[in-house]
Amino acid sequence: MGHRAVLRAMSGLLLLLFVTMISSTIVSVALPQIIGALKGTQSQYTWVVTAMLLTSTASTPIWGKLADLFSKKTLLQVSIVIFFVSSLGAGFAQNTETLIAFRAVQGLGMGALQVLVQVIIAAMISPRERGRYNGYLGGVMAVATVGGPLLGGAIADASWLGWRWCFFFALPFTAVAFVILSRTLRLPVVERAGDKPKVDYLGATLIAAGVSLLLLWVTFVDDKFAWISWETGAMVGGSVVLLGLAVFVESRVADPVVPLRVIKRRDPALAIVASLAVGVAMFGGAVFLGQYFQIGRGYSPTKAGLMTIPMMAGVLLSSTIAGKLVSRTGKVKPYIVAGTVILTLGFLTLSVIDHRTPMWHVFAGMFLIGVGVGMSMQNLVLVLQNTVPLSELGAASASITFFRSLGGTIGVSVLGAVLANSVATKIAEGLRAMGVDTSGGGAGAGANLDIASMPAPVQEIVRAAYGEATGQIFLVAAAVAVVGILATLFLTSTELRDSVDLQPQGAESAKV
Repeated sequence: MGHRAVLRAMSGLLLLLFVTMISSTIVSVALPQIIGALKGTQSQYTWVVTAMLLTSTASTPIWGKLADLFSKKTLLQVSIVIFFVSSLGAGFAQNTETLIAFRAVQGLGMGALQVLVQVIIAAMISPRERGRYNGYLGGVMAVATVGGPLLGGAIADASWLGWRWCFFFALPFTAVAFVILSRTLRLPVVERAGDKPKVDYLGATLIAAGVSLLLLWVTFVDDKFAWISWETGAMVGGSVVLLGLAVFVESRVADPVVPLRVIKRRDPALAIVASLAVGVAMFGGAVFLGQYFQIGRGYSPTKAGLMTIPMMAGVLLSSTIAGKLVSRTGKVKPYIVAGTVILTLGFLTLSVIDHRTPMWHVFAGMFLIGVGVGMSMQNLVLVLQNTVPLSELGAASASITFFRSLGGTIGVSVLGAVLANSVATKIAEGLRAMGVDTSGGGAGAGANLDIASMPAPVQEIVRAAYGEATGQIFLVAAAVAVVGILATLFLTSTELRDSVDLQPQGAESAKV
C-alpha cells in the first residue's frame, strides 16, 4: 500500500478507534440517569460497566491470535458488525438485564476493534515509519478520552436527545468506517503450508476464565467483601490456578493464544512490564480527576470534562512530535524513557494538591502526565512489534494491550480503595472536630456525595477530604510509575526496522 492508500485506510481505522474509545467513556456521566430510567439497582449499575470491561479485556488475547490465523480484514468487518448490532441493542434496551447483556457483547466488539486497529496499522506500515502515525493515534485517544464524558453529559442533559443516544451516537460513524475500510484496506495474508490454522480453544478458555475471575475480584473487593476474606482467597486462588493451567497449555501447543516465546524475551517482557506500570498509573490515577474537579472543587460535570484539556493537549503534542522524531532517527528507547520520567514527574506534581491548590498547578501536572503518556504508551507497543514477524503480530500486540488494560483495571480498583478509605477517615476526623459524634454513622454525611444539600461547614469538610485524598492516590501512582522507568532503562537500544515483516523473504504474500 502506498502512502495515499495508507492514509485512506487510516481514516477508517482512526474513526473506529475514536468510536470504540468514546463508547467506553460516554456512558460514565449518563449512567445514573440510565439506571434511573430503567429502574435498575446499584448492583446493576456496577454491572453495566463491569460486563463490558470483562468481555473486552478477557477476549483481547483471543482476538489478537485470530488475527494471526485468519484474514485481518474479515475479522475487522465481523467485529464492526458485532459492535454495531450490540450498540443498537443497548440503545433500545427496555430493562437493565437487556442493557447489561448487550454491553457484554459490545465489550467483545470494543476489545476486538482496539486490538485489530493496532495490528492492521502494524501490518501496513514498518515500525520505523509507524512513528509518525503515532501522532494521529495519540490525538484520537486524547480527544476520545476527554470527549466521551463531555458528550455523555451533554446528551444526558439534552431533553430532546435522551440517554439512548449515548449508544446510538456510534452507529453512523461505525457504518461510515465499515464502508471506507471495505473499499481501501489491502493487507498481506499469511500463507501457511500444510495444515489448516488451529485455534487453541483450551488455552483461550483458561485465559478468559482466569482473567474474568481476577477482574471480578478487582471489581468487588473492598465493596462487597474485604481484601482479606475467604472470597478474596477463593477468587484470587482460582484465578492463579486457571492462569497457571493456561501457561502450562500455552507452553505445549503449536499455536498458542499468547506466544510465551515472544513475551519471555528481554525487550518484549520489559515493554509489557513498563506498559503494565503505565496502565496502572495512568488509568488508575487519571480516572479520579473528574471526581476531584466535581467534588473537591465544585465544578459541574461538563466543566470537569473541559478541565482535562491540558492532559489531552499534552498527549496530542508529545505523541505527534515524538512520533516524527522516532521515524526520523529510528530510535525509540530515549523517547520512552523520557516519557516515563515525565509521567512520574506529573504524578509527583499532583501528589501535593488539595481542594485549594491553584488551578495552574493542577493543569501543569496534568499536562506533564499527558506528555508522558503520549511519549511512552504507543512507543512501548512499537518496541514489541519491532521484535516479531508479521505472522505473530496479532498475538504480540494483543499481549501488551491486554496487560495494559489489566494494569489499568487493577489500578482503578486499588487507588479507588485508597481514595475511599482516606476520604472516610478525613470526613470522620473533620466531623469530630466540629463536635459531631461519628460513632453512630455520622461520618456518612459525605457518603451520598450530594454536596449541595449539605450545610456549608460539612461541604468544606467533604471537599477538603476529597482534595487531600486525591493527592495521596497520585503519590501512589507516582511510585508505580517508577517501575515503568526502571523497566524502560533496561530496554535494548536498537534501531527500528524499515520492513513491515521481520523476514520479508518469508512466507508472506500480498493478497487483496
